[in-house]
Amino acid sequence: MSFLIQPAPVARPNRCQLFGPGSRPALFPKMAASAADVVNLDLEDSVAPNDKDTAREAIIDATHSIDWNDKTVSVRINGLDTPYWYRDVVDLLERASDRLDLIMIPKVGNAKDLYAVDALVTAIERAKGRKKPIGFEIIIETAAGAQNLDEIAQATPRLQAMSFGVADYAASMGMQVTGIGGTQAGYDMLADGEPGSERALYPADPWHYPIVKMVAACREHGILPVDGPFGDFSDPDAFRAQARRSAILGCVGKWAIHPSQIALANEVFTPSADIVARARAILTAMAEAEAAGQGAAVLDGKLIDIASARQAKVVVDQIELIEGSA
Repeated sequence: MSFLIQPAPVARPNRCQLFGPGSRPALFPKMAASAADVVNLDLEDSVAPNDKDTAREAIIDATHSIDWNDKTVSVRINGLDTPYWYRDVVDLLERASDRLDLIMIPKVGNAKDLYAVDALVTAIERAKGRKKPIGFEIIIETAAGAQNLDEIAQATPRLQAMSFGVADYAASMGMQVTGIGGTQAGYDMLADGEPGSERALYPADPWHYPIVKMVAACREHGILPVDGPFGDFSDPDAFRAQARRSAILGCVGKWAIHPSQIALANEVFTPSADIVARARAILTAMAEAEAAGQGAAVLDGKLIDIASARQAKVVVDQIELIEGSA
């Protein structure tokens, strides 16, 4: 283990982030009553330019008028390359209630992007005497963002979570795809065999590299890594498959762009009873081995050691955090 110990991320459940357009305030009470851990009220892509001002007003009002229960409340502001973002930040920080927890910054490309938003947020907080500091979450959805992940992850102590935005990432990379997430036709390998013979195709994951890179940067710097949207909300099996892949790679949760995806995300990112039971059995066996002066043990015919205990503790900590919040 390095002398530099990776910090722990903020201790809150983040299994599902439910998105809703700020221009449709009728949805806000339903979002507040949902089973999502995080609600993201959107000012960016889902809101037409002519509706930006009214959407912002609706969101500000909702921070005062709606009971969000124990949810983390976040607002996705507009990109820093637009004329809208500064007004998003100023109005939210000056007029929203302390029930606002986070602002989500899209298409972050480097540390300077977060420096700019942090400077504005800090000035408003000091001027207005806000008692509760606003946290940041960001979306990695450009080639620049993927290349500059390490500097971005260290840019500000306000940063709590980082999501991977597959659609804009694909556009930024010039990928010949139109689907949002999931396996993409053509991204596969042909099984070995004679030319001209029938050979199976093995689909691969075009998002594997940026997700793994993002998770590593997040874990090094104590940030929650989150998988982004899956566009086909009529295909729950494909959603589950992508979410399970992300969970195995270390993500703590996934976006829901439709209410039907909430239960799926919560299901995948809540450790199963079997996994939790196995993890607790490992911790018990290792505690007994340590008491006996041993560094390893045998559980169900398999060798376990200190590394096994570290893996098990991750699972137990996850379920205790989820159960504690519930």
